[in-house]
Amino acid sequence: MSEVRTERIGSTLLITIDRPQARNAVNAAVAAGLAAALDELEADPMLRAGVLTGAENTFSAGMDLKAALKGESPEIPGRGFGGLTEAELTKPLIAAVEGFAMGGGFELALGCDLIVAGEDAQFGLPEVKRGLIAAGGGVIRLPKRIPHHLAMEFLLTGEPVTGRRAGELGLVNRVTPNGDATAVALQLAEKLAENAPLALAAVKKIVRAADPAAVQREEIKKLMQSADVREGMTAFAERRAPKWTGE
Repeated sequence: MSEVRTERIGSTLLITIDRPQARNAVNAAVAAGLAAALDELEADPMLRAGVLTGAENTFSAGMDLKAALKGESPEIPGRGFGGLTEAELTKPLIAAVEGFAMGGGFELALGCDLIVAGEDAQFGLPEVKRGLIAAGGGVIRLPKRIPHHLAMEFLLTGEPVTGRRAGELGLVNRVTPNGDATAVALQLAEKLAENAPLALAAVKKIVRAADPAAVQREEIKKLMQSADVREGMTAFAERRAPKWTGE
């Protein structure tokens, strides 16, 4: 869809929200486009990771309020806001944030596994200023990522912080000079792609599980029976890079 572009760069799928005239705000078309892009990432075994960004140095201003007033939904059933915030992806997804990541835009970033941000990017959850709450995962996820009182300041004041400050809070993985977030995120995706895909998927499943210990036992059992674990051990013994098959 024209509102969301995808580009394959090596083993990474670069996903770009492309509504710069609306600061990449999420309407029904963007949600459908993101869901389709994530399906593409999940379905292709040659793709090992995804990078999500926005066109023209703006990540996303969040929900398109004008579209919402017309009755459009920015959610996909079973996948949440933008087709992402409730999606259960097996492959790593990295947010590359420049400019605004406000409201739902911030929640899209929180829905990713890693975040790379330009130093002057803006992260905020201003929903309370409009009589709403950050219901796309912000109220739930943010207090798990940073200390309680700092999360409450985000949620109760609605005031934004810069990418630099987000780095100080431990909210983002990398802080880059403005304009470099996507390039650094792609480099990070390449680093993730060096690892076994089944192991990466298992880590993600365990981290999001309600009972992580039980899920971990199940995943370890499956991994120990995989071809990839034998390849990893053999490659280590032979002092060479492993050749993962995802089997």
